[in-house]
Amino acid sequence: MNVRRSAAVLAAVAVIGAATPAAAAPSPSPSQAFPSALYGDTDPKFDGVWRQSLALLAQDTVGVKPAAKSVQWLVRQQCADGSFASYRPDPAAKCDAKTMLDTNATSAAVQALTALGGHDDVTGKAVDWLKSVQNEDGGWGYSPGGASDTNSTSIVIGALAAAGEKPDRVEKDGKSPYDALLKLALPCGGDGDGAFAFQPDKKGELAANADATAAGVLGALGQGMVVKPGKKSDAACEKAETPEQAAANGASYLTAALAKDDNHLMSALAGAEPQPDYGNTADAVVALAARGDTAQAEKSVRWLQKNSASWAAQSGPAAYAQLIFAARATGTNPRDFGGADLVKQLNATGPAPQTAGKTGTKASDEKEDSGSDFFGVWWYVGVCLVAGVGIGFLFTGRKKQQQP
Repeated sequence: MNVRRSAAVLAAVAVIGAATPAAAAPSPSPSQAFPSALYGDTDPKFDGVWRQSLALLAQDTVGVKPAAKSVQWLVRQQCADGSFASYRPDPAAKCDAKTMLDTNATSAAVQALTALGGHDDVTGKAVDWLKSVQNEDGGWGYSPGGASDTNSTSIVIGALAAAGEKPDRVEKDGKSPYDALLKLALPCGGDGDGAFAFQPDKKGELAANADATAAGVLGALGQGMVVKPGKKSDAACEKAETPEQAAANGASYLTAALAKDDNHLMSALAGAEPQPDYGNTADAVVALAARGDTAQAEKSVRWLQKNSASWAAQSGPAAYAQLIFAARATGTNPRDFGGADLVKQLNATGPAPQTAGKTGTKASDEKEDSGSDFFGVWWYVGVCLVAGVGIGFLFTGRKKQQQP
C-alpha cells in the first residue's frame, strides 16, 4: 500500500499546503538519535514499523537476508497483546491505553515476518489481535474501533493470507473482509466507474480514490504486497457481486486512470499544483499485475523506471520497497531499474544485510536504540510537503483522511 501516515499529519499538511507553497524540509539535527537497526533517517514516529516491514519484505523478495538486528528491532516493537504501534521509541516499556495501536503497521509486520520465517509466535499473536478488533461490517480501520476503510481492510487481508488464514472465513457477526470491501466499491458508470472509495464521506457517499482502488484490488484478490503476475483476464466493469468482480472493476478504473496521464497517476495537496503520484502508481502496477492486466502494468513500470529515482531517494526505504514490489510483479529486474540498483539503494538506507555484501550503511549506525521525537509531527509535515502525496498516507491510508 502507499506510504500511508496519520490523519493528524495529513490534516496539518492539507492546511499548510492550502496556505503556503511547499518549502524545503529542515535537515535532521546531528544530535537526533534513532535506532541503529531502523531503515531510513527520518523521524519514525508515524511510520517506523511500516517502513521497516516494507524494507525487510522487499529484501526477502530479492533474496537478501536482512541484518539480524533489524529483524529483532521489528519483533521487539510488538505489544504484549500481539498488536504493533506505528513506532515505540522504548520497546521495553509496556504498551498502555495511550499507545496508538495500528492495524496497518501490524499487518505489514505480519507480512514481513511471515516471509522471513521463524516468527510464528509473533505473527500468530498479531493475527489473533487483528481478528479481535475486526469491525461488525467485516472490515478494519487504521486504529482499532475506527470505521472500516478500503486500505486498512485490504492490508489486513494480505496479512491474514500471508499467515495461512482464509480471509473469507475471518468473520465478525457473519461479515467477512470481502463484505466490507464490496460496500466500499463504486458501481460502474459515472466518475467512479468501478473504483473503490477510501471511506464513505459524512453523508455516506462514496468517492473514487486511486490509492484505495489499488489497495482494494489486491485485497479483493486476497493478495498481499508481494505478488506474481496473475492470469490475464478481461477487466470490463460489471456489477460487483463477488470480490473477484470488484477487483476486475477496480483494475479497469486504474487502467483508465493510468492511461489518461501518460501511464502514471496524478495527485495534489490542497492548494498545490497537480504532480505525479509515484507511490500510488507503483501500487497500481502491483494491483494490475496481480490480476494479469500486465499490458498497462508494464507501461506504467517503464514510466517509473524513467521518472521515480528522485522521489525514491527523497522518500526512503518504503519507496524503494514499493518500486521493488512493482518490479517483481512485472518481471522487471530491480537491480537494473532504469539504470538504478533498487536493492543496493534500499540496503544503503539501513544496516548492511547478512548476505548481500556491504552496499552502504547509514552514517548514524552508531546511534542508540531509543529513538527521539525531537522533530515530531511538524518535521514530518515538511517532508510530506516536499515528497508529495505519493509518499503521503497510507502510507497505511495509514490514518488517512477521505480524499476526492
